[in-house]
Amino acid sequence: MDFLLDAETTPHKLVLMVVAIALFVVVMGAILFAVDKPKRVPNWLLVLGFIGPPLLIMAFGLVYPALRTLFNSFFNADGSQFVGVDNYTAIFSSEGLQVVLRNTVLWVVLVPLLATFFGLVYAYLVDRTRFENFAKMLVFLPMAISGVAAGLIWRFVYEYRPDQEGINQIGLLNQLLVWLGLEPRQFLLDQPTNTFFIIVVMVWINAGFAMTVLSASIKAIPDDITEAARLDGVSGIGMFRYVTVPSIRPALVVVLTTVAISTLKVFDIIYTMTGSQYGTSVIATEFYSQTFRQFNDGLGAALAVLLFVLVIPIIAYNVRQLRLSEEIR
Repeated sequence: MDFLLDAETTPHKLVLMVVAIALFVVVMGAILFAVDKPKRVPNWLLVLGFIGPPLLIMAFGLVYPALRTLFNSFFNADGSQFVGVDNYTAIFSSEGLQVVLRNTVLWVVLVPLLATFFGLVYAYLVDRTRFENFAKMLVFLPMAISGVAAGLIWRFVYEYRPDQEGINQIGLLNQLLVWLGLEPRQFLLDQPTNTFFIIVVMVWINAGFAMTVLSASIKAIPDDITEAARLDGVSGIGMFRYVTVPSIRPALVVVLTTVAISTLKVFDIIYTMTGSQYGTSVIATEFYSQTFRQFNDGLGAALAVLLFVLVIPIIAYNVRQLRLSEEIR
């Protein structure tokens, strides 16, 4: 049994991985053979044979950790004493954690709105232009890189050097300030504006996603609608406001909610740029800090539960909008 639990060396871990894969193949093969080979098999046995293993895996990999996290959120730092809702009270009463909640609200409100706005305007402006494909590729490129890479790129943009003789700025923004005769500033250290400068990175990444989805929706608007609007004298901004935006409303809702969900989980960008310090932490980064740096499992579990609760209404609203869209079709 120790061979399965105490894998410390790389060869040992590789062997365990091969054993686990082989065991999975054998078990799944045996189940599928058992439900497929006999000629007269009850339907309930067939259903159980096909959906039973996925349900067991989900129960072990998702349901149990979720219930365990909820259970741990009512205990103290090392899990030795029941403290009731003290961890949740601390989240809303502690000054440091109130900053975390404030930052989370800023992220969830600003990122979806700005990314969707820029994506929509950009998609509308480049639609059916001569360089449409090239223009879309430029905006979509940030979607192809990871949050860590994006954070490192923008750290160079915000890089700061002391304003002294013989020292040149290597950060793009600070060099622009120097050319304008202004003093360079610590974009990532000055609170609370540093949070807004990091939010720019998330908007930069998600604008490409918003542009792609909304551009497809704009192209799907029937030509007879736009022609009828033109005959009524609608053009320019009026066409954008009264025809384009109402016609793609379901796509706008999907983009807003999808970006909001990804924003709630943001971790890599903040951790790469500031290490979640200098007042830039959000719920996801604070959960990591409390659990793995400060070893406060109770408070970390409470933050994880709070993050889960915040995501649920957004997902429910997203699913409802998708169902309404399917019904309209």
